[in-house]
Amino acid sequence: MPRTALRICPLCEATCGLSLTIEGTRVTGARGDRDDVFSRGFICPKGASFGALDADPDRLTRPLVRKDGRLQEVDWDEAFDAVAAGVRPLVERYGPDSVGVVLGNPNVHTMAGALYPPLLLGALRTRNLFTASTVDQMPKHVSSGLLFGDANAIPVPDLDRTDHLLILGANPLESNGSLCTAPDFPGRLKALRARGGTLTVIDPRRTRTARLADRHLAVRPGTDALLLAAVAHVLFEEKLADVGPHLADHVQGLDELSDALREFTPEAVAARCDIPAATVRVLARELAAAPTAAVYGRVGSTTVAFGTEASWLVDVLNILTGNLDKPGGALFPLSATAPAPRPAGPGKGFALGRWHSRVSGHPEAKGELPLAALAEEIDTPGEGAVRAVVAIAANPVLSAPDGDRLDAALASLDFMVSVDPYLNETSRHAHVVLPPPPPSRSAHFDFAFNAFAIRNQARYTPAAVPLQDGQPDECAVLARLVLAVGGRHGAPAGTVDETVIAATLAKAVTTPHSPVLGADPERLARELTGRTGPERRLDMMLRLGPYDLTLDDLLAQPHGIDLGPLEPRLPALLKTRSGRIELLPRPIADDLPRLRRELSRKEEGLVLVGRRHLRSNNSWMHNIPALTGGSNRCTLQVHPDDAARIGLTDEAPARVRAAGGEVVAPVEVTDAVRPGVVSLPHGWGHDRPGTRLGVAAQDPGVNVNQLLDGRLLDPLSGTAVLNALPVEVTAVEAAPPIPS
Repeated sequence: MPRTALRICPLCEATCGLSLTIEGTRVTGARGDRDDVFSRGFICPKGASFGALDADPDRLTRPLVRKDGRLQEVDWDEAFDAVAAGVRPLVERYGPDSVGVVLGNPNVHTMAGALYPPLLLGALRTRNLFTASTVDQMPKHVSSGLLFGDANAIPVPDLDRTDHLLILGANPLESNGSLCTAPDFPGRLKALRARGGTLTVIDPRRTRTARLADRHLAVRPGTDALLLAAVAHVLFEEKLADVGPHLADHVQGLDELSDALREFTPEAVAARCDIPAATVRVLARELAAAPTAAVYGRVGSTTVAFGTEASWLVDVLNILTGNLDKPGGALFPLSATAPAPRPAGPGKGFALGRWHSRVSGHPEAKGELPLAALAEEIDTPGEGAVRAVVAIAANPVLSAPDGDRLDAALASLDFMVSVDPYLNETSRHAHVVLPPPPPSRSAHFDFAFNAFAIRNQARYTPAAVPLQDGQPDECAVLARLVLAVGGRHGAPAGTVDETVIAATLAKAVTTPHSPVLGADPERLARELTGRTGPERRLDMMLRLGPYDLTLDDLLAQPHGIDLGPLEPRLPALLKTRSGRIELLPRPIADDLPRLRRELSRKEEGLVLVGRRHLRSNNSWMHNIPALTGGSNRCTLQVHPDDAARIGLTDEAPARVRAAGGEVVAPVEVTDAVRPGVVSLPHGWGHDRPGTRLGVAAQDPGVNVNQLLDGRLLDPLSGTAVLNALPVEVTAVEAAPPIPS
């Protein structure tokens, strides 16, 4: 008989609740959980395809170890023996920085990805950490760190209560939201308009989100920071800036900020942004006049040369209009596993460039080096070169700049470990591949996304399907990996969790303002519930958190616990050295002259932008038949005027050239892109040999990141410039007919 089980969807940031239909050990259906306290039954095509992804025949089921140049199936003990034998000698001979750790986007979608990578880094003691953040949201972390003293203190728009929402470089009707966890983002935007609110979208493409808006401004790609600076200028110039009584005592640098933005008048930026000065002034006046308002920017505004300035100015506008930390504005979520709030006061602050990369001297940001620098750190000889890589749920051959160079660099490594369910463009180079089980066989709690959720809530779903005999869960895989690379190979996997619990509780009982200050840590450990180490750690984090919850509370409420709307949290969360919001941080001030020079720059030719697809998520869903085809295609979108000028026609191939190389893609002529802009989606290029992605290989698309050579970065965050990239586009002439 079929049975049902609940599961939080791990396939995008919306974190919708699913109700799975299971026959035996196979998921045969997935629908939205109507009783879920957060998503209320909403589901998208990715969630509906959960069963197909779970049962993908190309998923690896056993570890692979390279023998005689060929990857072969082995048992788990042999696989971890190989990891220990491959990594530890390199660390002991060449030092911890000889190992690079690469973390991909799927890590933030699993419990294991949240709990164990920090322990892996601690075991290795390497500074060579590279993650998907530096091809995505790192500018937002840096700007938040500089403004608030905490790189993870990212305010989100209060979608359900705001009167005015300005979206910049985001397309949540396709992405389902990002750094703003909101099931049914489309429905929430429609509700905003239905209650009389205003939606403004700034994007060079007329996306599905833009088509829903009251106003769509097709800005010139890469000029977001100039536009936002001009809006802030108007607020100062017209005396509309008002941080509000709730922020007045917690903000410093207003006068200095006004002076710093003096040159960014609407008239000065109009030509560069291709937005009339009068329109810029209207934007500023409307933001200031709205009862509540929120500005929200995402990947289109972060993966550009001024991504950190744009991210900073998003929150500057929220502050100057009095909408930061205000219901209906932009608020800071409070996750159930966050540390319990502490009293307000100065903190340690946030620093950039505590170390630098070996080859190009890139400064670290939030403990990471640019993913764009990974290839050169491997293939540039000398002391300190990366000789081994541990990649967890990462496919940088497709997600990082210059995949061809990285492809060759990975092939030259002394040793590589990949934790991945697929043999993909990156994991094919590994000496050991450790596949996690399908998502139905893993428990789920959203450690990462609850910190960006538009409503505070907590939901936990145990594994819906039991593990196969001898198959470890993903947490056990990563725990054993930590032991193997850290010199404790052979110890039971559970010792990792017990060590963390003991250390965490020992610190908690001596930390001022802790809810367990002065308690006996051994007694606290005995009180923890949970059948597994990860469940015990979750229970501990809930008990130490702000809501006095336990794992048993979550298990008793399988559809989740609603913890209420977001509430003001300032000044308690501020960790700057001043204890205040530092409006004009020194690194930003020092970089503003670079932005000022953009006012006089003339741009000629075409520029490239990316785009999102509702039925994919970067490179990791192109192997599911139900999610292929339709609009989910790797085409080059070109405006009709540009197509006519260049000589391009629908479906015909076009060659796109840039500093890193060239790709050939079919043309899609559409006025959804503005003139002067072309668009290719990110995450394609499944045409390399040695992979096992049968469906993806049938329609491989092209790797847009091959157009990048890795040198063009936002200097403050190290984020690769994936948008507003100058390109040359030409028609590919048809081959002459073969003579008969």
